[in-house]
Amino acid sequence: MRTFRLCAALIAAAVFTGAVSTATIKFYDDDPLAREPETQDASGVKDREIDLIFDLSSNLFGAPGDATQNVRARNINTIDEVPDSSWFTNRILARAVSAEEAARGPLAGSGPAPGAWTVVQPKRTGFAPGFTMRDSQGETWFVSFDARGYPEAATGAILVANKIFWTLGYWQAENYVAAIRPENIVLAETATVRPPSGTRRKMKAGDLDDVLKRAHRSPDGSYRAIASRAIPGRPVSGFFYYGTRSDDPNDVVPHEHRRELRALKVFGAWTNLVDMKAGNTFDTVITENGRNVVRHYLQDVGSTFGTGANGLREFDEGWEYLFEGNQALKRLVSFGFALAPWQTVDYEKHESIGRFEGEAFEPARWKPRVPTAAFRQARADDGFWAGRRVMAFSDAMIRAVAATGGYSDPAAARHLADVLIKRRDAIGREYLTAINPVTDAALDNAGILTFKNAAVDAGVAATPASYRADWFAFDNATGESRPIGNTTAGTARMQAPAGFAGASSNFIRVSLSAMGGPNPSWERPVQAYFRRQAGGWRLVGFERLPEG
Repeated sequence: MRTFRLCAALIAAAVFTGAVSTATIKFYDDDPLAREPETQDASGVKDREIDLIFDLSSNLFGAPGDATQNVRARNINTIDEVPDSSWFTNRILARAVSAEEAARGPLAGSGPAPGAWTVVQPKRTGFAPGFTMRDSQGETWFVSFDARGYPEAATGAILVANKIFWTLGYWQAENYVAAIRPENIVLAETATVRPPSGTRRKMKAGDLDDVLKRAHRSPDGSYRAIASRAIPGRPVSGFFYYGTRSDDPNDVVPHEHRRELRALKVFGAWTNLVDMKAGNTFDTVITENGRNVVRHYLQDVGSTFGTGANGLREFDEGWEYLFEGNQALKRLVSFGFALAPWQTVDYEKHESIGRFEGEAFEPARWKPRVPTAAFRQARADDGFWAGRRVMAFSDAMIRAVAATGGYSDPAAARHLADVLIKRRDAIGREYLTAINPVTDAALDNAGILTFKNAAVDAGVAATPASYRADWFAFDNATGESRPIGNTTAGTARMQAPAGFAGASSNFIRVSLSAMGGPNPSWERPVQAYFRRQAGGWRLVGFERLPEG
C-alpha cells in the first residue's frame, strides 16, 4: 500500500541533463494517480474555533507555515497535475465544460420552497446583513442581503463568483437568488441572539428589523437575497492556508504546499477576491465510500470584483495589503505626493459592479487584503497551472456566467464580462509565457512525438523558432537515463531519432525545449516520461520545474 506516496515522492526532483540515478522506483503501475489517496477514517475530527484576529495578524505581520522557499507543490501527481480530492475536482481544461454548465455551476436542485421563512438564528460571521432560516419544507438556508444603498452588488457578486470557482474546481455551496418579503418571515421560538452586552437572550422582532435596516429594500417592499443551501455533513469549522489539520489523518500535505491553494493567487487576482482568510472556508465531515472524510469548501467567494458585503471596494483593495509599512513611509516623506498605481485608475461606473477594471491590472502585482502562506510559496509552475485554467474560459462562457448575476442593467453584466476577459488575457500573458509552455506530450508506436504550446495556443506569445527534443532510454528501477539521440523541428511534431527503434527500454524520457522563443526560460527543458504498454506509449510523468 502506498497511501502517502503521492505526497512524499514528489518532494524532491532533479534537473535531468544526462545520466541520473535515484534510489527508488519512480513510477508505479497506477501512475498517474487521478485521485488523491484519502484512505483513513476521519470520524475523529472535532469542530474548532478560528480566531479571526489571530489569523489576520499572524499573516499580516508574520510568516506562518514552512519557511523553505521554492518547494515544488506536494500534492501533484506524476504528470504535474492536481488529482481530484476532497479539496478539488478537475473540471475546466481537464474536460470540456460548456457555457451552460458553467452558468449552472454547483446548482443541483431548486431554491427555497415557497411559503413562510422561519428565522432560527442570526448570522454568526461576516459583516453582510443576514440570518439562518428554514423554508416551508424544513430545509435550512443561510441568507444574506445586499447592503443598503447598493442593490444587486453583493448578491450579484456571490452568484457569479460561485459559478467561476465551481468551474475552476473548488467545492462550492448552492446559492440561489430570492425575493424576501418581511410579512413572510417568522421567528422560531428557539431563536436566540447574543447582543453586545454578551448575555444571550431570545431573539425579538426588533433584532430582525435591525438586520433588514442594513439591507437594501426594493421599491416593491421586498429584499433581494442569496439563499445558500446548508452544506452537507457535520461542520468542523474551516481550514488555514498553512499547516495541516492535526486531527485529520488524511491531511498530510501542508496547505501552503497544495497547488490548488497556491493557485488562488492567480484565480484571486482574476476575480479580485481580496478577502482570503480562514473564516471564509468551511470543512465538513462527510461519509464517502463507507468512510468519513473531511471535505473542504471555499465557502465565501463573494468578496470579488469591485464590491464587498457593505458596498464599494476601497480604492487600494487589490493593490495593497491592509498594512504596508514601506508604502506608508513613502507617503509620509513625500507629503502624499508619491502616488500609488491605484490612485490614478479610471473606473467605469456601475454601482452593482463597483471598482473593477482591466486596463491597469497587473496580475503579478495583485494583492489580497492579507497575504497567505500558500501565496508566498507559489512558484512559476503553480502560476502556469492556474493560468491555463483561467485562459480556458472562453468569452462566451464568461458572458454566460456574468449573466447569472441577475443585474437589472444589461450594461452592468456586459461591463463585468468585459473586465473579466481583459484580466483573463493579462493573466495569460503573465503566467503562460514565464516558463517553458510545452504541454500535452504524446508518443505513438511509430515514434511520432506531438505536443502543444499553451502560450502560443492561447494567443499570448509568438511561435518559437524551433523545438528540440533529447531522447533517453529510462530505467525505472535505477533512475538511470541512457541517451538515444536528439531531434529538432519547427512545429510541435517530430520523429524520434534512429536509435529509438532499437531501444529495449520500457520507459522513454524526452527532454523538450522551445528554442528562440520570446522568453529565454522556454529553453529550459520539460521532462516527459512514457511507458510502453500493449496499446502503445503512455505519458506517465511530466516535470515542468524541478525542486529548488
